[in-house]
Amino acid sequence: MSDPAADPASSDNVRDLSDIPSVEVISRAAVMLMSAAAERLGLADPDPDESPRRDLDEARRLITALAGLVTASVEYLGPHAGPLREGLQSLQRAFREGSAFPDEPGAGPGEKYTGPVY
Repeated sequence: MSDPAADPASSDNVRDLSDIPSVEVISRAAVMLMSAAAERLGLADPDPDESPRRDLDEARRLITALAGLVTASVEYLGPHAGPLREGLQSLQRAFREGSAFPDEPGAGPGEKYTGPVY
């Protein structure tokens, strides 16, 4: 394998991490967590209850991580904060609806950071 750092042509397609604004890094991380949580909730399939990718334990972890990231970063996100919060709440509601035994309000994934989601 060649060293990408030694090949100037390959470095043209890679942005230096120091050149990326923090809000973009945070937003990208949030979108990745949202996408992964949606997959684990089975939302990419016609029938989430029958999805082979459905794993509520994994979804809980991803949603909780997303809630922590969004809550801790809200002051830096500016106009991105609203859509990220709405997406997070949608995932929290989908988790509650998909659970055989829903958590009590305030005890669902990420709700210790966001407050209860109904």
